[in-house]
Amino acid sequence: MPGFLQRGVRSPNFGKGAGCKRRRPAAREARMYNASDLRKGLKIQIDNEPYIITEFQFSKPGKGQALYRCKLRNMITGVILDRTYRSGDSFEPAALEERTMQYLYNQDREYCFMDVETYEQSFLLADQVGDARHYLTDNLDVEILFFEQKPIGITLPNFVDLTITEADPWVKGDSVAGDTKPVTLETGYVLRVPPFIQEGDKITVDTRTGEYVTRVKE
Repeated sequence: MPGFLQRGVRSPNFGKGAGCKRRRPAAREARMYNASDLRKGLKIQIDNEPYIITEFQFSKPGKGQALYRCKLRNMITGVILDRTYRSGDSFEPAALEERTMQYLYNQDREYCFMDVETYEQSFLLADQVGDARHYLTDNLDVEILFFEQKPIGITLPNFVDLTITEADPWVKGDSVAGDTKPVTLETGYVLRVPPFIQEGDKITVDTRTGEYVTRVKE
């Protein structure tokens, strides 16, 4: 997974299903990794850039050395590497850190986030934000991933509440089981919801799937 001044309140949805610590190292440890530590999801540093293992396979051919076949994705550029390692190989943990920050605004394909403790602002490019842009609203708390003090990625709360800005009116009798209709959210994102959802309603959306969860009771 690979390319932010106003103050606000913290989103009540942040932290549902996710940790809320202010700062935490995501991969730095006191020791180097060795081949037996390799696994899917592990983040290591190769040629001074962070990579995450996306696929992993272990094999031990006959009397030969154990082989650790990995597919790794550059967490900055998205480039995929196929590498095979052997027992005795060692790896440096990626110098990653997550910080809780607040979304402020976007301009010219840059998205601005602010550290709520220091008020320091950091920027992610549109490609780094990706589909997360569908769920960003003013003052939303998110986790920004840093590599050597440079922001490289974003993790959203599992659930966010968003307002419907466009929706076809509900006609009585349209509530047949399984029926849905498209609506537009305040961020411009379009998704399908039950037919009784109306313009102006606020709904909860699962940011992992992009799907409707429930209507928010005011």
